[in-house]
Amino acid sequence: MQVCFKTSRSKWLLPAFICLPITMLAQAQTPGISPSPNDTSLIVLLVIVLLTILVAVLLLSFEAKGLVAKIRNKKTGKSTHEFEKYFKNMNSNQIEKVLELKHQQKVLNKNAQSSGSIKTILIIAITLLATIFPGHSVYAQTKITTKGLFSEGGILITITLIMIPILAAIVLMIVKLSNMLRKHRNRQDLEEAALFADYLSTLTEEEATKALAKRKIALDYKLTHHELAGEKEPVDKKGLVGNIEIEGYINFIARKKKAQKRPNIDPQLSKLILWYFGCAALWLLFGTTIGEYVGIKFVAPDVDHVSWLSFGRLRPVHTNAVFWGWASLGMLGLGYYIVPMVSNAPLASIKKGWYALYLINASVILGTIFLMAGINNGGGEYREYIWPVMALFGIGVIISLRNFYKTIAIRTTKEIYVSNWYIISAMMFLLVIAVIAYWPSWQNGLGETIIQGYYMHQGVGMWFMLFNLGLMYYFLPQQLNKPIYSYSLGILAFWVQILFYTLIGTHHFIFSAIPWWLQTVAIVGSAGMIIPVVAGTTNFLMTFKGSWHKLSGSYTLPFYLIGIIFYFTGSLQGTAEAFKFTNLIWHFTDFTVAHSHLTMYGIICFMLWGFIYTVVPRLTGKEPPQITVGAHFWLALIGLLFYTFPLMYGSTLRGLMWMEGTKSFIESVELMAPYWLWRAIGGSLMWLSHILFAYNFYVMVKKKEEIEIPTSPKDILTAKVEIDNQEVTN
Repeated sequence: MQVCFKTSRSKWLLPAFICLPITMLAQAQTPGISPSPNDTSLIVLLVIVLLTILVAVLLLSFEAKGLVAKIRNKKTGKSTHEFEKYFKNMNSNQIEKVLELKHQQKVLNKNAQSSGSIKTILIIAITLLATIFPGHSVYAQTKITTKGLFSEGGILITITLIMIPILAAIVLMIVKLSNMLRKHRNRQDLEEAALFADYLSTLTEEEATKALAKRKIALDYKLTHHELAGEKEPVDKKGLVGNIEIEGYINFIARKKKAQKRPNIDPQLSKLILWYFGCAALWLLFGTTIGEYVGIKFVAPDVDHVSWLSFGRLRPVHTNAVFWGWASLGMLGLGYYIVPMVSNAPLASIKKGWYALYLINASVILGTIFLMAGINNGGGEYREYIWPVMALFGIGVIISLRNFYKTIAIRTTKEIYVSNWYIISAMMFLLVIAVIAYWPSWQNGLGETIIQGYYMHQGVGMWFMLFNLGLMYYFLPQQLNKPIYSYSLGILAFWVQILFYTLIGTHHFIFSAIPWWLQTVAIVGSAGMIIPVVAGTTNFLMTFKGSWHKLSGSYTLPFYLIGIIFYFTGSLQGTAEAFKFTNLIWHFTDFTVAHSHLTMYGIICFMLWGFIYTVVPRLTGKEPPQITVGAHFWLALIGLLFYTFPLMYGSTLRGLMWMEGTKSFIESVELMAPYWLWRAIGGSLMWLSHILFAYNFYVMVKKKEEIEIPTSPKDILTAKVEIDNQEVTN
């Protein structure tokens, strides 16, 4: 309520700032890994304390200045118009309470003729009404046992002796000032209540009661839901109303809007795009089925004893199938849709698009066979395919790149939309990355390690991420029916990502034999990636601004939003992993596995699913079943969380155990057993969601035509006209 019925403010903001240094000092330290005392840490601690004091003082001064300004601006009298807003802010229960009190006052007036009692009772009533909005106090006491921030007892004692009187004085000051401000606010509330009571006392009994009762009737009014229809049965001589039927639908499943019709594109191009999507869905099923089996091996390692089903052979089959089969083909298929669309020109060559599809599928098939037979590139992660196999993939990308480039060259628009910037750049970077990764000149010793880090990270960031961001810049504005929030932010993110992401490959090899300057450059580049990630995320979320309500009515936008959220969180998690201490804990653990799934699955897969669900209905005119789309979304999301969060938690414990150095390696393996079980459970949910996605895709592309029997008079007449026209034509 305004003035006399307002909610009490939170009282714990300032103490929260005061407790910040205490919580930092109270963080549990694992024995054996406490940092040694040094001047830098002491300076940091003192700076934090000083900043906390400064923030507390500033907040208190701002609040005090606000109260002073409010008192200065306070007017002694209140106009009738100003008091009328109280009626609008009071709810039905409050008005009823005031009416009861006024009725009691009326009885008192008859018995005692006390002229001053109305004001007194109304002050009490208004004050009591304010208690409907109680303030909330939160008390949280947590017992924390710590070893201490420093290992030297003298430093701890000195810091403690200094901090105790300072913190006690600050807390006492906060309590005193908070009590003073609270009393000030309460006094103001009582004064406002008294003024409101004075206003009511100036009204006659009939005027006050009539105004309050009128407002209460308005608040209590409810629709009968028969205002337009009436109570009588409709007269339906022609049987039009009686034949109306409600479409069968599961009521607890929210209805989603269907895809809007788009301008028709070349049927041959539609066929090409659908084949890209179909092959991608097939490789997704195949690759994740292998991944499901590999995940089960963590729980039951002796499930088989066949060489070509061993973990060392199946794991690269899984990763390469989903990388080069599922994600790459899905992205290229979407590229064949977007590039001609934003260029407002036909695709340069549909035939060459088929050639690229054949070559990429051939490379994944041959690569899978070779990997299961034990023929590989020698253990380079994500480049296990031997070079002739990867050459087929590269040729397919070159053909598609040339096709896209020639299409953009004949565009009918002057500018090149930002989506084409991202798509073309991603394909160019992929070719550069592949040549560097497979060139034999530096494949020995430490050079191979450096190239491995470069290839692995550029493959994720400059191929998959860059391409998908280009797709998002097209589909998100189109789905929301509004332009992208800032074209400039998109260009900024584009160039800054190229600048920093190409430097971060060696952040996977901190504390290795790689030159320290190169490791430092990788850490700096990882920190610099905050700029494009924040710029891109801001651009996407601000595009959503004013259109959040569309999420509830769309079965594609939730996929977009989850992809954007994981783009922000997963990318910044990668930045956090690059720092020395976190790298020391998490590297060589399953934390990197969880991180790779947060990015490649949470970002790339969710975006691709949303884009495919957007495009395919436009090409085929058929919608997927909304219940299975929803099941696909939730199974994939919940499965991903079940997969990643336990792995990150368990891997942190494992890394700390290794750093402690008091337990054997096999004990750390036993520690991970329950977390690997969660990994298998989450992976199973994800795998089930992929089956649903494949089913949804099949429903959208199947050619079987369903015969619909018209039931409504309108449909019957339409069908009759179509039949008559066919007879006339024949």
